[in-house]
Amino acid sequence: MQPKMTIAELQSFIARDFPQVADIYLVEAIGEMSARIRMTPDARHLRPGGTVSGPSMFSLADCAVYFALLAMIGPEALAVTTNASIDFMRKPEPGRDLIADATLLKIGRVLAVGDVQIRSDGSDAVLARASMTYSIPPKS
Repeated sequence: MQPKMTIAELQSFIARDFPQVADIYLVEAIGEMSARIRMTPDARHLRPGGTVSGPSMFSLADCAVYFALLAMIGPEALAVTTNASIDFMRKPEPGRDLIADATLLKIGRVLAVGDVQIRSDGSDAVLARASMTYSIPPKS
């Protein structure tokens, strides 16, 4: 299954329909059942002690799977998360972008399941691993 959206089309859709995250996430790559998303953490993403907060990493994981799904099925704003699980394994390295590599495991008629791994840019160590399930609205 080949992507139905280019990186430019996906970024444009995000900017138009989800402006609240358009300045946070950059779609770096999309492929067959996958996407790579970059996040440059700033002060709003930090918790006391200067590390990136868990909710910020969770949001990155959730959006990475969502963007991978949109790339495959086309612009469908009403696809929603129905289940999520995340394991935080390491603290992000200070001052480094976070990279989320999302892989869709299955796209069905009404559900899609994906996994994502988050790393600090330039590192092979996985910071967090998440599993997400999305509900896909029926075609009108």
